[in-house]
Amino acid sequence: MTEIDRRRLLAAGGGAALAAGLAAACGSNTGRGGGGSGPAIGQWYHQYGEPGTQQAVKRYAAAYKKANVSVQWRPGDYDRQTAAALLTDSGPDVFEVNGPLLDQIRGGQVVDLTAEIEPVKDDFNQAVLAPKIWQDKIWGIPQTVDMQLLYYRKSALKKAGVRPPQTLDELVDGAKKLSGKKTKGLFLGNDGGVGVLGGTPLFAAGLSLIGADGKAGFDDPAAARTLGKIRQLYADKSLLLGAPTDWSDPAAFIQGLTAMQWSGLWALPQIKKALGDDFGVLPFPKDGSGGKPSVPVGSYGSAVSARSKRKAEAKAFAKWLWVDRTDYQQDFALSYGFHIPARISLARKAQQLRSGPAADAVRFATDHGYAEPLLWTTADRTAYQDALSRIIKDGANPESELKAVVRKVNAELQRVKKK
Repeated sequence: MTEIDRRRLLAAGGGAALAAGLAAACGSNTGRGGGGSGPAIGQWYHQYGEPGTQQAVKRYAAAYKKANVSVQWRPGDYDRQTAAALLTDSGPDVFEVNGPLLDQIRGGQVVDLTAEIEPVKDDFNQAVLAPKIWQDKIWGIPQTVDMQLLYYRKSALKKAGVRPPQTLDELVDGAKKLSGKKTKGLFLGNDGGVGVLGGTPLFAAGLSLIGADGKAGFDDPAAARTLGKIRQLYADKSLLLGAPTDWSDPAAFIQGLTAMQWSGLWALPQIKKALGDDFGVLPFPKDGSGGKPSVPVGSYGSAVSARSKRKAEAKAFAKWLWVDRTDYQQDFALSYGFHIPARISLARKAQQLRSGPAADAVRFATDHGYAEPLLWTTADRTAYQDALSRIIKDGANPESELKAVVRKVNAELQRVKKK
């Protein structure tokens, strides 16, 4: 997965909305027919950045004997290509999707996969499975889990007398103590965290984006209190701004420009290689008596097109690859980049994830992971992100900003529910 893909999947805390509309498909069929002599099945993937991934998915397809699976690697705007293809008879049978979207489910564009996943449903990371469920049916099978977390330099914190922060107050105080002429205490991205934090601070305050009552889940004084503390980090000049690379790249942390950095799990091998054991990882710290640690997670899923002329065969293949073939699932997650298998049992026994910070990350993703809910739309996300920017960078009043966002979100939820 490229850094742009990871930003799209995780920057807002679990997955930005897919673009819709008609567009010419980019790329060509780079797959080879599978080893089966049965019906032909077309499978689409977005273009991953890690070497070997394309060869791996072709190898998986070739190993399937009940159908002839042809893999297409789709460069360019994959989300737009997929949205257009699902409206035609020439699209994929099985495809990778950052969702599916609620509009795709309601529009009858994807097939119910509940029966395929039900026997092992509880073994999937529940945070990434939840946005793929609508009306008690499962519409996509999670493939791998990506996550964000807080990296800290052990030696830097020890020298400054700062303990790894367990609360947001400790993060604010520690970042200030760790800031000096050459090093800043914390790096949340070159925009001060506006683009990457998303709903993470709200979950750390014990809140949510959408509550159990179907309304905005942050209509609570705790939300303003927590976002005010994020603003304090910016006002204290504790945040690294203007780094050569942004939050998804660990270069600033490795080079000692910051003592702590918010980044992705994908950065862990690079940090380990550079720093050895001189680092640890944490979830976003809890805030307040009702708070809890918070970890944004996201997962591409495998879905089946409702326009497929081979839906039964496509469902059987998706189940074979993403439910039955646990060896391929682990290989896909950890042999080409650094991800967590979507199945909890696989994550716990994977050798690369059994010790040190990697094991901590798996535990955080399982115990504290959250993903954006299916009902959280582009309009909701835009309203919240704009308010977050004004709060952090301009010092706008968190209470009034959030009240306006709550009104917009509740109106949007009513609109979506009436569809």
